Amino acid sequence: MIACLRGLLFKKLPESLIVDVGGVGYEVFFPQNGQGRLPGVGEEVFLHIQTVVREDSFNLYGFLETTEKEMFQLLNTVSGIGPKLAMHILAGISPAEMARAILHDDLARLTRLPGVGKKTAERLCLELKDKVQFVPEALSAAAPTPALPGEDERVHDAISALLNLGYPAARAREALALVKQQVGDKDFAVMKIEELLRQTLRALV
Repeated sequence: MIACLRGLLFKKLPESLIVDVGGVGYEVFFPQNGQGRLPGVGEEVFLHIQTVVREDSFNLYGFLETTEKEMFQLLNTVSGIGPKLAMHILAGISPAEMARAILHDDLARLTRLPGVGKKTAERLCLELKDKVQFVPEALSAAAPTPALPGEDERVHDAISALLNLGYPAARAREALALVKQQVGDKDFAVMKIEELLRQTLRALV
């Protein structure tokens, strides 16, 4: 299985590249609308590669960043999205922007991508929302959730514990805010961390 290639960019084609590695030309799928990021023909290029094997084909898909390859792998787990469509999607959006759109159910942004209709956009949000946490830029740029009045060390510890369990920071803070609303300010202020976590996990279900 080929994981990466370093060589000379021999030729740019409408939907692919030819990379010369030690005298052997590898054809790598790479959409034309993303080729402006590449070096010139004859210059060295390094690509992260996803190898896709089918009964009648052995195709290589190239990416300049590891996060692009990881997002490509995730997209291919969604029903109705194959490798070629996933490549065209990523040519029109960065992994961070893609992750933000999924996290915030931004169907308007997703449906502007090539080949993505409303149903596909809804599937992306439903199936990938808990899987795009590998893109730190998406989390740091996510829309902030309201601050909890009187936040203290317990709240920060609870958020940290929920992050370790795999919950997004925004969802953790929203659940804590819901618990505060349900029990009232007075009880929330004296709630022990164990009970706070138990109530918050219940709110996340």
